[in-house]
Parts: sequence; C-alpha cells; structure tokens
Amino acid sequence: MRRHWPHYLVEAAGPAAFLIISSATAVVFHHPDSAVARTLGPSEMVQRVGLALVIAALIMAMAYSPWGKRSGAHFNPAVTLGFWQLGHIRTADAVWYVAFQFAGALGAGFLMFNLLEPWFGYPAIHYNTTRPMEGDYGWLWALLAEIGISAVFMLVLLRALHSAQFKTWAGALSGLMLAVFIVFESPVSGMSLNPARSTGTAAAAQLAPGLWVYFVGPLLAMWAAAVLFGRYRARKALPERPPLYPDATA
Repeated sequence: MRRHWPHYLVEAAGPAAFLIISSATAVVFHHPDSAVARTLGPSEMVQRVGLALVIAALIMAMAYSPWGKRSGAHFNPAVTLGFWQLGHIRTADAVWYVAFQFAGALGAGFLMFNLLEPWFGYPAIHYNTTRPMEGDYGWLWALLAEIGISAVFMLVLLRALHSAQFKTWAGALSGLMLAVFIVFESPVSGMSLNPARSTGTAAAAQLAPGLWVYFVGPLLAMWAAAVLFGRYRARKALPERPPLYPDATA
C-alpha cells in the first residue's frame, strides 16, 4: 500500500470518471429537458449512439493517459481477476485494485445521484443503474448477455495485448467494443461488464434489481476467458506479456 497507492488511486479514478461522465451524458442524451435530446428526437437508438461515442472517447483517453498506462487501466474487478489468473498482477495488488475500484464507483455513484437527482429518475435514465430487461426471464437474458459481452471483451483485449501488431490498439479496441455494446446490448442488461460500476449506482439509488447478475456474469466470463486464453497461448506459443506490476508502465 505504501509503495503503490498512487496506482490504486488511478484504479479508483477510472470507475469514478466513467460514472461521472456516463451519468451526465445519460441526462444530456435522454432527458426531455435537454436541448440535445430534443434535437436528436425520440429515437432511443440515436440517443444510445450519442452516449456510446462519448463513452468510447472517455475509455480511450483513460487507457492512453500516462496514469492509465502505468496502472494498466483495469478499472474493473472482472478485468483484474482475469489478469490475476494469467499472472499479470500480484495477488496483493489485485486485492487493492478491486477495493479501490469499488471505492471509486461508490463515491461517484453517490456524488452524481445527489447532483443530478432532479433528472436522474427519468425512466430512460433510471439513475444510471444497470437492470435486466423486463419479463419473466429478463434476468436470464441479462445474465447471458453479460457473460457474452464480458467474454468477448476479455478475449479481444488479451489477444491484442499479446500481439506486437495490435498491442498499441488495445485501448482503442476497448472503447470501440463498449460503444458497440452500449448501442446494441444495453437494452438487454444495461451493459455493465463491471460489478463495481453497477454497485456504485445501485447503492446510491438504493435500487439493485438483479445486481447479482452483474457480479456473476462479468466475473465468471472474464475469469473463464483468461483460463481459455492461457491454454490457447500455451498451444500457439504466443509471446508472454510481461507481468503487470504498478512499478512499471503497462
């Protein structure tokens, strides 16, 4: 903790920045009092595209920032679990990463709930919480969707990071994947990928519909993806990515 606390703060700042920007952007693109929402019209697809572009730009900026590069820009307990499984991060660092990720998400969740409360309850925004689609089996579809997008995200990210050709594109690919998921998958589960992100808004709003889905889906999928990728890498003799310790730039 004494040696690596600046890097843990970066991991707290990542989810916090995501929730701050995504909460404000959700109001701008979805609330009828917003001039932007009125200009775009009632199409939820168009509104989601606008939100997706902002989030993609944010993720890329954080991933390529000097601090993001130094900590590895996990910003997600499920990503940290996958990297820990592959031996890219020490156990103690992984524990602190996860603790600070949740702390950052919770702090930002309560901050934005209080700042945006007059607009946050609008149905299309719903306090920026992630929730399963309606219906008797909405939780099941949400769980399957979270497993699917989490597995794809982790596998693409790991393949890029272990490729000399695509390593520098990892941050851009992460942003683009999130943008696609927001546009096409969010109606099913709210597009979480991240248990810390879902916990932050759920705790602030005191609304946690199916919160377990956003723990089980991403954690299970990204851990399993890391296991499978480790076996694939061993068979294909892919170059080993140096272990990620907060002392060194990722």
